[in-house]
Amino acid sequence: MAKITFIEHSGAAHEVEAKDGLSVMEAAVKNNVPGIDADCGGACACATCHVYVDEAWVPKTGAKGAMEESMLDFAEGVQPNSRLSCQIKISADLDGLVVRLPESQH
Repeated sequence: MAKITFIEHSGAAHEVEAKDGLSVMEAAVKNNVPGIDADCGGACACATCHVYVDEAWVPKTGAKGAMEESMLDFAEGVQPNSRLSCQIKISADLDGLVVRLPESQH
């Protein structure tokens, strides 16, 4: 289990516990975190689970794959720490992860 903190664009924080093996997106959806639309259900076929990974956590979330890089082209406000939360797998190494949500998902 890992604790993940989702911070909405407004500043509201949601701390959830997530099982190893799930994606960060699945943890958000299962815990009704607002701002993660996940229109494609985690197939890396949209960009509606876009998050900004806290800088301290970027190295621990792994590298972006080619498909994720391609899908991020459709996200608004992409930054170097942008990720699709469906592509970040939860493990004990991510206990304490902090991600911020963009103003909107497109």
